[in-house]
Amino acid sequence: MKFTSFIAAASALLLSCFVNAAEIKVVSTQATEAAYVELVAQFEKASGHKVTTVFTGTLNVQKRLADGERYDLIIMASPAIDDQIKLGKAVAGSRVDFASSGTGLAVRKGAAKPDISSADALKKTLLAAKSIGYSTGPSGLYMLTVFEKMGIADQVKGKLKQTPSGVFVGTLIATGETEVGFQQISELVHFPGIDYVGPLPGDLQKITMFSAGIHTGATQVDAAKALVKFITAPAAAPVIKKHGLEPG
Repeated sequence: MKFTSFIAAASALLLSCFVNAAEIKVVSTQATEAAYVELVAQFEKASGHKVTTVFTGTLNVQKRLADGERYDLIIMASPAIDDQIKLGKAVAGSRVDFASSGTGLAVRKGAAKPDISSADALKKTLLAAKSIGYSTGPSGLYMLTVFEKMGIADQVKGKLKQTPSGVFVGTLIATGETEVGFQQISELVHFPGIDYVGPLPGDLQKITMFSAGIHTGATQVDAAKALVKFITAPAAAPVIKKHGLEPG
């Protein structure tokens, strides 16, 4: 009788765990992808939840949300999350900062690394470069303002090649389509076929914060909040830093 009771209790516990396990649906831009993926694996193991994530570019995320696709969690640059809150696609007050990244430059693997240690050095490098890659995301939009600030927008205009949304600038560099390229540092440091040169110098640098927000169509709100709490906890900092980011 006692054995039967034990089996019944164990079965009830297993059923409870199964019932409480959730599938969390996430849409995310790519700057935080490497750190996020490593942390999610830990979260799934610790929580029993399953996380399904769509990674794509900022413009694609915006289109998916505008088209009415439903997720539990959105991860984008902080201003973009704020925009989604204004549009009614993310829950007001749900934004939590995850990790930040600066913008950096990379070249094809094995190529000579240009001097970008100062604004003047970067200017000379860009004027000498045959082609320059940049993204459709926050770093790409920012680089256009940098070219203006440096007074070289007209000189480099014909050299610029912008990736489609969701395509890494590293792809252009690795295939030789562009000689140099700019993107979030976290998207360059471990990309195959390229060598990361360094960050934008001095006051030309801009740090972008990436944040999470609960989607207004979320069906797994509590589980999504648990995921956010996990990836932003102090224990997550070493993983975040390992992938070229700083904790939020």
